Amino acid sequence: MEKTKDKEVCIGHFAKKDLLNDISESLKSENGLDLLSKIFKAMGDGSRLKIIYILSKSPLCVCDIAQLLNMDQSLVSHHLRTLRNLNLVKFKRHGKQIVYSLDDKHVLDLLVEGLEHTAHL
Repeated sequence: MEKTKDKEVCIGHFAKKDLLNDISESLKSENGLDLLSKIFKAMGDGSRLKIIYILSKSPLCVCDIAQLLNMDQSLVSHHLRTLRNLNLVKFKRHGKQIVYSLDDKHVLDLLVEGLEHTAHL
């Protein structure tokens, strides 16, 4: 890549054609990228990311989460629905109360890896 006055210009391919073909085929067959994009988009919202962080500490009900975030319960419920639709959080009924938690260890792993990355920036 050469740098001209305002932009970089590619002067030739670094990778061999076979490698580019392999990557292209892999990209076409990787169905999870679209879903991963939606997950990252959901986690890119500050309030939803804070909800994931809070639930990484303990399962909680909507009113507890709303209190911690100083938000209306209806808005927290909306964020939880988005996270639930992407299998990032789950809920269990305890009588009349609904308690939310992270869906599985992978969600915690995403959070931890992201926080570790930010720690060395």
